[in-house]
Amino acid sequence: MSDGKEKSGNLKVARGDTVPTDDASSQALSEALGSSVWLMKGLVALLTVAFVASCIFTVKPNEVAVVLRFGRPQGAGAEMVKKQGLHFALPFPIDEIVRIRVGEVQTVYTKTPWAYIEPTEESVGNVTPPKDRDRLNPAADGHVLTADGNILHVRGAVKYRITDPVSYAFRFGSVSNLLANALNNAIYHASSTFQADAALYKDQAGFREAVRQRLESWILRSQLGVTIDLLEIQTAAPGYVADFFDAVTRAEQARSTRISDAEGEANAIVGRASGEAQAILSGGMVSSNALVQAVSAEADAFSRQLEFYRRDEDLFRSRLLADSLTRVMTNANHVFWLESDELRLLLNRGPQTPVKPPQGTSATP
Repeated sequence: MSDGKEKSGNLKVARGDTVPTDDASSQALSEALGSSVWLMKGLVALLTVAFVASCIFTVKPNEVAVVLRFGRPQGAGAEMVKKQGLHFALPFPIDEIVRIRVGEVQTVYTKTPWAYIEPTEESVGNVTPPKDRDRLNPAADGHVLTADGNILHVRGAVKYRITDPVSYAFRFGSVSNLLANALNNAIYHASSTFQADAALYKDQAGFREAVRQRLESWILRSQLGVTIDLLEIQTAAPGYVADFFDAVTRAEQARSTRISDAEGEANAIVGRASGEAQAILSGGMVSSNALVQAVSAEADAFSRQLEFYRRDEDLFRSRLLADSLTRVMTNANHVFWLESDELRLLLNRGPQTPVKPPQGTSATP
């Protein structure tokens, strides 16, 4: 009995020793599983935050964006273009964000129809066709043919803005290259319709406008999605004939100067003649008015005398004769009276009015 008790006691002691060990390992396992669960939850939360953050993108003020889902633009019309602010898109490769810079002016140059310039000369801004060549080099020098069969060099620059981002980004691979080719086409076309002196000197603005109209028509027809802000065109004669073109220009300027001087002198002469003619016409009008008024006054006077004439015609004639003789005798220096058959001469002259000598001279005695 005692052995059994001891055994059972030992068993109890053994059981008491193993129970705490199982509890500790279970607790450790539980703690490990709990930590793993929290770690997984944190990782999932972190991945969720990262996923949400990756779906948000920002569009800057000087650009717009288009979201492509599996290569196809999302939205329709104006909603297709994402403007400044925060926007949502699925991560790549589901969605792709295409950013288009629309807030800046871009420039395209063309030097295809221009003479070859050494890079060192062009780097310092010297783009004038050289005069030390006696002919064009077809392998290097570009040129255009004008309407009168002359050869010119032309270069240009186009400054443009993007007005239709979708067409600009997705209709063509490289809009800048297309614009450069279109500018060359417009230059060649305009050159074929202008004479050399007009494109060089006389009508540079008209030549530039012809290039612009051709280029804008091509942009509109091709739907490039851009608008021209500024077009710069420079024309030059080949270097080996530039002096002859300059001589023609100087002659044209001298001709224009002489024509302008002649026109100015002609205008001055015509102006003076017009003034004199107007003065003569004005004087004639004044004299005419004075004569009309005098005749009207005399007519009125004779009308008033008509009543007296009707009363006594002889008396009226005698009075008129006396008035006429009075005026004649008053202004006459020599008076001769003729009565019947006798001639009587009044030899004495009336008193003469002394003539005053000019100032600064002494009177002779």
